[in-house]
Amino acid sequence: MIDRRISAELNALIDSGPAVALIGPRQVGKTTLALAIGERRPSIYLDLESDADRAKLTEPELYLDQHSDKLVILDEVHRLPNLFQNLRGLIDRGRRTGKKTGRFLLLGSASIELLKQSGETLAGRIAYLEMHPIDGTEVPADQMNTLWVRGGFPDSFLASSDRVSQRWRQDFIRTYLERDIPLLGPRIPAETLRRFWTMLAHHQSGLLNAADFARALGVDGKTVASYLDLLVDLLLVRRLEPWHSNLGKRLVKSPRIYVRDSGIAHTLLGLATQEEVLGHPVAGASWEGFVIETLIGAAPAGTQNNFYRTAAGAEIDLLLTPPGDRPWAIEIKRSLTPKVEKGFYLACEDIEPSRRIVIYPGTETFPLKQNVEAMALKSAAQALLELS
Repeated sequence: MIDRRISAELNALIDSGPAVALIGPRQVGKTTLALAIGERRPSIYLDLESDADRAKLTEPELYLDQHSDKLVILDEVHRLPNLFQNLRGLIDRGRRTGKKTGRFLLLGSASIELLKQSGETLAGRIAYLEMHPIDGTEVPADQMNTLWVRGGFPDSFLASSDRVSQRWRQDFIRTYLERDIPLLGPRIPAETLRRFWTMLAHHQSGLLNAADFARALGVDGKTVASYLDLLVDLLLVRRLEPWHSNLGKRLVKSPRIYVRDSGIAHTLLGLATQEEVLGHPVAGASWEGFVIETLIGAAPAGTQNNFYRTAAGAEIDLLLTPPGDRPWAIEIKRSLTPKVEKGFYLACEDIEPSRRIVIYPGTETFPLKQNVEAMALKSAAQALLELS
């Protein structure tokens, strides 16, 4: 079992409040982590996709009150959104009797925003934590390329071969399209959504142009927006918003789109091995998305994530703004001899970031001109972790 960085934070939240919601895509390791935590304290686990476990919650307050001395782990909690009202009463009664922490651990496969809509009745009583796939800070440096090619879903990354990993990801995509998405969102033809998801993979790191996608799919722009919202809500696609400021510059206003897991992006494009990925035009954009996911995962809670681009060509791949700090300007290059374009320096003059970093696939840190540092992904991620 890979030691997940999020484990310590999750334990701390359980020990400091009555309820914690752990959010993340399917198969990312939420249940494994929750069960490992449950083994170290009195607990009970209920899978709300199981008919037998859902039947136990026909009268939820009666059942859960019997286990008020345990951590109750509720998996796939978005399947029973009405349960949140019952949890509120149980939490409030527990507070009055001195049971103020460690009551409920809720696991869900939808976004924090969607779960918050269902869990508005728990406002002030619940903490939210997002679990990402395995990232570059959680594996040795010599496994970084394997992680990039296979992606961070544990069963994919730990597979016995690239082909076995590819088969797992194909099954993962098919299951989402044919079973999970119809249950979690509006009815969308699986083949249409697969085409759209594949188009996003081809368009990795590109600016969103809904009209182009709409023409290719034979639908209107609003339909494309609803498809994209669904994939974003399911934590499968990242919509990286542009930086907004009053600099007097003409800024690009369209978001950039990334399939969040590099392995899923590669499978959508039919790429199974590192040689196939490196031989495909998407290699640079895929590496960029991989780096962005690792750095966003390592950044302190509350960090704003943006990119910067002006009509005049000034551009920064990723701006990370930690709470109370100036932005970090990050350029991403898939080259052992990274060269920084003029547009990055111009953008830094506009933004005045606290750090200027170029991420490259090497291992050393060395200076470039105008206070820019070339850093390995692991080193940059560690620097962000130290801010927490």
